Amino acid sequence: MKTQEMHPEYQYLNLLQEVLDNGVKKIDRGTDVVLYSLFGKQTRYDLSQGFPLLTTKKVYWKGVLHELYWFMSGQSNIKYLVDHNVHIWDDYPYNMYKKLADGGKAPELSKEEFVQRIKEDAAFAKKYGNLQRIYGELWRRWPTRSGRTIDQLKWIIQELKDDPDAKNLIVTSWNPEYLYTMASYEDACRFPICHNMYQISNRNGKLSLQLYQRSADLFLGVPFNIASYALLTIILARVTGLEPGEFIHTFGDVHIYENHIDQVKEQLKREPKPFPTLRLDPAVTDIDSFLPEHAILENYDPHPLLKGELTVAGGFYETKKK
Repeated sequence: MKTQEMHPEYQYLNLLQEVLDNGVKKIDRGTDVVLYSLFGKQTRYDLSQGFPLLTTKKVYWKGVLHELYWFMSGQSNIKYLVDHNVHIWDDYPYNMYKKLADGGKAPELSKEEFVQRIKEDAAFAKKYGNLQRIYGELWRRWPTRSGRTIDQLKWIIQELKDDPDAKNLIVTSWNPEYLYTMASYEDACRFPICHNMYQISNRNGKLSLQLYQRSADLFLGVPFNIASYALLTIILARVTGLEPGEFIHTFGDVHIYENHIDQVKEQLKREPKPFPTLRLDPAVTDIDSFLPEHAILENYDPHPLLKGELTVAGGFYETKKK
């Protein structure tokens, strides 16, 4: 097993190998897809040593940028992503729409037709493209019983400025009122909250961020998550007047789906290349001034793309709830 000192990416590759060697076999309740799982792992990336966009396969950087902006700007309708030709979230609202269509409550549409309607028809998008109680809404517009909303992201920034030694700088997306069988049928979120909580801390003038991810698709999702939260760390460091420190990625259930095994074995044959660097435009002065084009990636030279099918798993368990 390769050591971290050789290249930070070996932390991720070693985790892939450990799941192959020791992962516990599980079956996803909603899809019956087989996966292999470990519990309670962690990787760490020093952001002064390069930007951790994995190099042993090409990572979809455009998707990382637009999705993070979507979260940070408090959005929860996929229309913004569809308009920018980013389709990583299409499945969840389409599955909700398809249930309506199957029940005769909406016209039958293929997924491609649904996405095209989202792009071209603002009224259709407003009605069918929204995913309630997901990251953007909960980061920036957490709903309270009194009807007011809480901007968690803005709060942690101000709190850190007011108290540089603060230990309470947490943003959470985990609200039991809307999750799983804890929720009423009407209120239940149809999307699984996976990367559910993060905390920032000032460490000797450097801002570090620790993510707790309760469920992690190691091959397909985690490379995306690493890049997204590393970028968020850099942005938060900028707007609080600190230097970027570490991104710490703590996992609950970390797993490889059975239909990704061959791709994982191919990836493990590849040697990591130097991490790219990331420049943040000086125009980014506060959290609301960030735009995707402000993050400039340089010297990214990855191995070729390895494709894998997304398993639309987790979240609300329709059959049991009924």
